[in-house]
Amino acid sequence: MTLRIISLDLLKTENRSHHHTSTYTNTSLILRRGQEFKFKITFSEELTSDIPIELHFSTGTTPLLSNGSLVLIKVNAESTKKQWRAKICESNGNEHVVEVCSPANAIVGIYSLSILTGSTACFYSTDHIYLLYNPWCEDDDVYMPNEDERQEYVINNTGYIFRGSYKNIKAKPWNFGQFEDNVLDCCMYLMDIGGLKPSSRRNPVIISRKFSAMINSNDDNGVLTGDWSGNYPDGTAPVAWTGSSAILKKYYKEKKPVLYGQCWVFSGVVTTVMRCIGIPARCVTCYSAAHDTEGNLRVDAYYNESGEPLSHMNKDSVWNFHVWNEVWMKRTDLPQGYDGWQVIDATPQERYQGIFQCGPCSVTAIKKGHVYLPYEGSFVFAEVNADKTNWMVHEYNIKGPHTLLKEERSSIGKFISTKKVNKSLREDITSQYKFDEGTEEEREAYQRACSYLNADNPSSCERSAPAVQGIKVKIHRGHELYPGNPLNALVEVTNITDGDKTVDVIISCQLQTYTGRITANLTSARKTVEIKKKQVASIPVTIEADLYMKSVMQVDDELAIRVNVITEIQELRERSFKSRIIHFHYPPIEMEVPETVKTGQQITCRFLFDNTLNIKLENCEMNVEALDIFHLQRVAEWDLNPGEALSFRIKCRPKITGEKKIVADFISTQIKGITMEKIIHVTN
Repeated sequence: MTLRIISLDLLKTENRSHHHTSTYTNTSLILRRGQEFKFKITFSEELTSDIPIELHFSTGTTPLLSNGSLVLIKVNAESTKKQWRAKICESNGNEHVVEVCSPANAIVGIYSLSILTGSTACFYSTDHIYLLYNPWCEDDDVYMPNEDERQEYVINNTGYIFRGSYKNIKAKPWNFGQFEDNVLDCCMYLMDIGGLKPSSRRNPVIISRKFSAMINSNDDNGVLTGDWSGNYPDGTAPVAWTGSSAILKKYYKEKKPVLYGQCWVFSGVVTTVMRCIGIPARCVTCYSAAHDTEGNLRVDAYYNESGEPLSHMNKDSVWNFHVWNEVWMKRTDLPQGYDGWQVIDATPQERYQGIFQCGPCSVTAIKKGHVYLPYEGSFVFAEVNADKTNWMVHEYNIKGPHTLLKEERSSIGKFISTKKVNKSLREDITSQYKFDEGTEEEREAYQRACSYLNADNPSSCERSAPAVQGIKVKIHRGHELYPGNPLNALVEVTNITDGDKTVDVIISCQLQTYTGRITANLTSARKTVEIKKKQVASIPVTIEADLYMKSVMQVDDELAIRVNVITEIQELRERSFKSRIIHFHYPPIEMEVPETVKTGQQITCRFLFDNTLNIKLENCEMNVEALDIFHLQRVAEWDLNPGEALSFRIKCRPKITGEKKIVADFISTQIKGITMEKIIHVTN
């Protein structure tokens, strides 16, 4: 009589708990490589030692022994840690528990299991097995030794993405949702359509580079279409997203790019897919980030004689902030010393090897100026270290030479930020990217990078000492600027010389996006002031609401007002340049939710936005989401007059214990970027 398998129990609950995968809503067996798992086989009769048992694990469309996508394991056979291995660890009559361990470099993907008993009988499991990277396994290239960090960078499904500007840092709550329905399957789908060979799926360096390309849609029908136009009638405005899972679910369902994203949205989605497949990841924001198109570590900014930026000449740019990602892994492709955090960036900015992709690039290599190491080190180094040179272009001589206004050595790459481990706070990680400005180490790193990038012109790496300025300029914001109110600012020009000076002052104001794109020139004025030695001249700046509100209403992005000040000391022909970003402030979203609730208990969440502004708000919309409680919901009301409110309730029954976050965003034609969160503790 042939020995048959009566039943197979994959022991999902036990295995998922041991493999830190219990929180996936996908009910399949989800495992991490390099770690033992067990399943129970019930045979039709007693299993004797002379009957061989062989396990077949296969992944991909064409499983092959040669590339490791087909694995044959003889149970109880001798093997090494670098091989798949299996043994019977428990027996009770016809029931036997088999313990299997995959190697720490096994192919990540979806596996099928079949079991061969003797020479003829074969049992095919109908359940898929997902195998992920394992930050808990010391032999895995993504091993992270600290448990608190593993909980933050792999398990935490909510967080913050920092936006704003370096003088006005804003934390935007973000739901990563890496354990939500279809997110894991979407990650596997991306690996399939990305054309990754089975052997490549072992390697987190290759996977993370491929995903930096696949999350944008530019070359490969990827997840998200980037758009910075300010008009999004056929999609979702980037400011309206509250998290990643809604984007990935929509993409997986429709199999076409989701409309639309900007840098923080790309970064949020990257964090989700990386954490989902087991690679530790975090969102990182760099304030005053340079986009150096020429790769010479210099950003040139041109202004006309009224102090207005010349968009047609400004090929380089400085973004108020830019958000990329870091992923944690060994770099076995590099010399020793470059393991740990690696930069990847899915925002489509420049093509590398013909594709919009960026990284992984070692953060250690960036700090040391080793920009020759793969991948895209020079671009990332420039984002945090470029020099900025400001020029005035004269109307009578547009082709030049242009007048130098100011060279800035330390204005790029400020307050590089990420969320603190286990805390709802910002962590400044600037020191991981660059040495302190002005130190010997900083100069050496810059020279090292520059000499590599400008090998044909080493003199271009020489940095002259900063010019001594005879005046000091400060731009003060008055009261907080709310839409519909006038902007009141003050420019202070201080004469720090020992003699009286006559100073020409040019002040211009523009409405701009976070990337520095000018949407409207608001005002420009020129004034000459006499300043006694060691004295201060104060020049008020006022912009009425009518001047900026029309432009604000024409775009669906969050805008800010930029104030530029150009000065020239007549006696010395000495020029200087100063600018400041002034952000809008908004009324808050109010939430009423219980602090603690038991699983299965019905609760009511109340959301309120009160229009305390003196302007009518049109096309109002509120987006709310609470992972593990309710999916993304959009509530729209046509308009809100001053003093009117948008209010609604959501009834729900939390089913999963733990700390849960409710996130709400409010947008309208006149205002964007209002966000709020509340925490609910769900207990048994």
